[in-house]
Amino acid sequence: MKMGLRTRLFFSHLVVMIVGVASLVSISKISSPRLFVLHLEGLENQGFDLIDVRAELVTGFELAWQRSTLWSVLVGTTAAGGLSYWVSRRITQRLTEMEQITQKFALGQMDARLPVSDIPELSGLSASFNRMAASLEGVEARRREVIGDMTHELRTPLTVVRGYLEELADGEIEASPEIYRRLARETKRLERLVNDLQELSKAEAGYLPINIQRINLRPLLESLMEKFTDQLLEDGPVLILKCPSVIPPVLADIDRTEQVLVNLLGNAVYYTNEGSITIDVGTEASQLWIAVIDTGIGIAPENLSHVFERFWRADQSRDRHSGGTGIGLTISHRLIELQGGKIQVESELGVGSTFRFFLPLA
Repeated sequence: MKMGLRTRLFFSHLVVMIVGVASLVSISKISSPRLFVLHLEGLENQGFDLIDVRAELVTGFELAWQRSTLWSVLVGTTAAGGLSYWVSRRITQRLTEMEQITQKFALGQMDARLPVSDIPELSGLSASFNRMAASLEGVEARRREVIGDMTHELRTPLTVVRGYLEELADGEIEASPEIYRRLARETKRLERLVNDLQELSKAEAGYLPINIQRINLRPLLESLMEKFTDQLLEDGPVLILKCPSVIPPVLADIDRTEQVLVNLLGNAVYYTNEGSITIDVGTEASQLWIAVIDTGIGIAPENLSHVFERFWRADQSRDRHSGGTGIGLTISHRLIELQGGKIQVESELGVGSTFRFFLPLA
C-alpha cells in the first residue's frame, strides 16, 4: 500500500520527534540521577548532614523526574503530532490545488493559473508554471489566429475556382484561354499562400535554416537594382540606390537577406505609382542598416503597429486577387530577427513609407 505525501510527511515528523524524545529520555535517565547524587555529595562536603535522607531524596527525585518526563512526552507528542499534521496538510493542500489547476489546464482551460504560495519553493513552482501557462496560452491563441486567417485566405481563391468549374460544368460559360488563365492565376495564388505559410511556420518555430556568414551586401543590392528596374514602367517610380562604394561586411545569411529585400522592394513597387523608391544604406554603432523608402500610399498611424502581423495589408481597399498573401512582412520580420537584427517601419499616409532593418557588422 502506497502512502500519500501527507502521510509520509506526518510520519517523518513523528519519527524525528520520537528519535529526539527517545534520545532526551535515554540521556536524562543515565545522567540525571548521577548528577543529582554528585550534587548531594557536594552539599555534604559543605557541612550539610544528608546521609540519613539521601536515599529518600534520590528516590523522590527519580519519581519526580519520571512523572515530569511522562507528562513532557505526552504533551510534547501531542503538540508535535498536531503541528506535524497541520504542516503536512498545509503543504499538501497547496499541491492539491496545483493538481486541480493543472488538470483544468490539461482540459483546455488555458487561463487557469496556480495561486501564489507563501512557501518559497511552492511559490517558485507556481511562478514557473504560470509563465509556462502564459506562453502556451499565447501559442494556442496564435494557432487559432493562424487557422482562422488561413481559412479566410484560402476561401477566396477556392470559391473563385469552384465557381468557374461549376459554370464550365453546367455550360453557363464557354471554356476559353482567359478562363483557364484565371484558374491558373488562382491556383498559383493558392500555391504561393501555402508555401508562405509553410515558411512562416518554420520561421516562428525556429526550424528555418539560417547560414550566417561574413558577406558584402553591395553586389546583392546592385543585382536587385537591375532586377526591379526592369519591372518598372516608364511612367512609374524611379528606383534609386544610395550606397557608399565600399560598405563594411555584415554577419548575415545572403539568401535570407535577399528574400527580405525582395519582399520590401516588391511591396514598395506595388504601392508606389509615381515618385521614387530609394534603397539607402548606412552604418550605426556596430550595425549596418538598409532602408527601403518609397513615395507610395503610406500607412495610417493607427495601422503601423499591425504592419508585421499575419495577413495584414496596408491598403485594405485593394481586393485579395491583386494583392500578395499578406504574410511577406511577417516572414521578413522573423528572418531579420533570426539573423540577430531588427526591422522597423515609419510611414505617413499619402506621403510614403520607410522600412529599415539592421544587421550586425562582421
